[in-house]
Amino acid sequence: MSNIINTEFKPVIGFSSGDINGIGPELIIKTLSDNRILDFFTPVIFASNKVINFYRKSLPDYNFNFTSLKDFNKINTRQVNIYNCWEEEVVINPGELNETGGKYAVKSLKAATDALKNGQINGLVTAPIHKKNVHSSDFPYTGHTPFFKDYFEQKDVVMLLAAGDFRVGLVTEHVALKDVAQFITKENILSKLNILYSSLKRDFNIEKPKIAVLALNPHAGDEGLIGSEEIEIIRPAVVEAKHHNMIVSGPFSADAFFARGYQNRFDAVLAMYHDQGLIPLKSLAYGEGINFTAGLPVVRTSPDHGTALDIAGKNKADAASFTAATFGALEILKNQAFFDENHKNPLKKMSGSVVAGGPDE
Repeated sequence: MSNIINTEFKPVIGFSSGDINGIGPELIIKTLSDNRILDFFTPVIFASNKVINFYRKSLPDYNFNFTSLKDFNKINTRQVNIYNCWEEEVVINPGELNETGGKYAVKSLKAATDALKNGQINGLVTAPIHKKNVHSSDFPYTGHTPFFKDYFEQKDVVMLLAAGDFRVGLVTEHVALKDVAQFITKENILSKLNILYSSLKRDFNIEKPKIAVLALNPHAGDEGLIGSEEIEIIRPAVVEAKHHNMIVSGPFSADAFFARGYQNRFDAVLAMYHDQGLIPLKSLAYGEGINFTAGLPVVRTSPDHGTALDIAGKNKADAASFTAATFGALEILKNQAFFDENHKNPLKKMSGSVVAGGPDE
């Protein structure tokens, strides 16, 4: 099956189940129960019929039908497909954090990622996993992002959260706060900026991206009084990025930056650590933020939340972020196709490109 996205081809989007005791299966059912989605893409769920049927029974208001898939060359483009990653009976305990939930989350994820790498699906939306019960010698990762980085043999990637035009990339991801400073190096910041800049151009169709870089310390270190990282590391990285023709500003004091709404002046913000960037984004995203792994040779998105074990199996999960992640993957695929076609023939005038020299230049 070709993995080229064009106007005559409807992309195939895969869905990993996440923790089968969490809200992942419920989110998948709620998102894919609207038959109108089949006009835009063909869904393939990597799980088992039994798991999906188990959760479908607890969602009586959703009309959800599917077909089983064994051969990727025979995908049903007019129905939701389920690729059975396992056939054995699995005990499902919604809301319970146990080894089973983690084991089958990893099985689903690996099967889906294999299909993504092999071009059998064109993009992947990952349902939430719980870091504690997936972590093992077979899955030695703190989350999806480092797994995809290793699987696709990338030197670096960027965990990028987005809600509309508000985008936040991270220098460090799931790192204990006491350890963050050791990862704040000029090399790491420049690596993230290069990936983020390229992603904004190709994945988000922004011709001349503008990026803000946050400080590490309160008040941006107060000129070295309460931290030297801004003077010795972050500001030199920003200057060097400018020398490489990137539009980059900072470092900004994080509290004042968001309090003044400066994120609206930029196409993306590079935060130094997880909560610094994600608290403001999630607070302003109104439950519709998405996570995108920038820097991969494939498209992978996810919702901006976790397994929510406390409401699993109770028909209480809000699918807004998961649905946004699904259509975010579709939009990124389209932007990439547009970018690649445009740069294959740079003299060709393409509609929809960003005009340089706008009011924020």
